[in-house]
Amino acid sequence: MSISAVQLFKCLSDETRLNSTLLIHLEGEACVCELVEALGESQPKISRHLSQLRNCEILTDRRKGQWVFYSLHPDFPEWAINILKDACIAHKKEIKGLRTRLNALKDRPNRC
Repeated sequence: MSISAVQLFKCLSDETRLNSTLLIHLEGEACVCELVEALGESQPKISRHLSQLRNCEILTDRRKGQWVFYSLHPDFPEWAINILKDACIAHKKEIKGLRTRLNALKDRPNRC
C-alpha cells in the first residue's frame, strides 16, 4: 500500500470519516447500519464517506447477504495503524460514547 501521511490526514480530516475509521479499527469491522446508529448520521452520508475511505484505500469491504461490512484495508501500513491507536486514546471520551451507542443497537448483523 502506498498511502502517504498527507493522503491519510486528508482522508481523515472529516469528523465522520475519522470517527467511522476509528470505530471500524476498534470493532474490527462494521456495516453502514451500525455506523448510522453510532454516529447519528444519515445512511447516504455514511455511505458517501465510506466510499471515500475505500477510494483512499483506508477501508475495504466484503458482502454477506444483504450486508456490506467495512474493515481496515489489509495492506494498511503499521505506521498508520499506530496513528489510529493514538487517535483512539486522544479521542477516548467521544469514542466511548460512540461505542455505547453502537452496542445499544438491537439486531446487529451477524458476522459469522
